[in-house]
Amino acid sequence: MSDDQQNWPLFEVFIRGRAGLEHKHVGSLHAADGQMALEHARDLYTRRMEGVSLWVVRSKDITASDPDDADALFEPAKDKIYRHPTFYEIPDEVKNL
Repeated sequence: MSDDQQNWPLFEVFIRGRAGLEHKHVGSLHAADGQMALEHARDLYTRRMEGVSLWVVRSKDITASDPDDADALFEPAKDKIYRHPTFYEIPDEVKNL
């Protein structure tokens, strides 16, 4: 990798497979811009025609939660019982939710 390439931003690559519904993270690469990142991702990660869609996102633009904060972030608020499905009565004629 040249010195110029080391200064290129890092992109995260996501691929949606033929049978998949969601994109999955498959790796990272450096590129000068989004278009170059997309082209390099295609060349590096879809050599065997395994994907139908690619996403490339600058690593610095991804915001993620901290696993240590999972309880506070994902636990429903205990004082808002309407968020719990047991709060609602389901009519007998409704078979599936």
